Amino acid sequence: MKRLLIMTALLPFAALAQPLNTMNNPNQPGYVIPSQQRMQTEMMSQQQQQKGMLNQQLRTQTQVQQQSLQNQMNTNTQRIQQGQVREQPLQNKNGGMLGGGATLNSGQQHMLLPQSNGSMLNNPQN
Repeated sequence: MKRLLIMTALLPFAALAQPLNTMNNPNQPGYVIPSQQRMQTEMMSQQQQQKGMLNQQLRTQTQVQQQSLQNQMNTNTQRIQQGQVREQPLQNKNGGMLGGGATLNSGQQHMLLPQSNGSMLNNPQN
């Protein structure tokens, strides 16, 4: 009897209470199976992690390629500069054959001064 009395007293409150989970009805549109939702959430998390790792790998690979190209450019620049140093024409202050070189008393132009026999063996000037 006490139970019946308690039940009748609580009946109005039970009518006002809402169901625990209104979205947990498979007949409702938009119902998502909880295990499927957990799986999707985990997959999205894994995809985000993989995307971050791939982006990091891409940045690293790009930096390595840029460094390699920069090293190649520096090496090529050094080779070119060294080649230009070796291939630079010697300065000709006298003008050489084209620019009116040293004029001797006889009026002829020569690149080298005339040497007499044996003058290179006993050169008094050096």
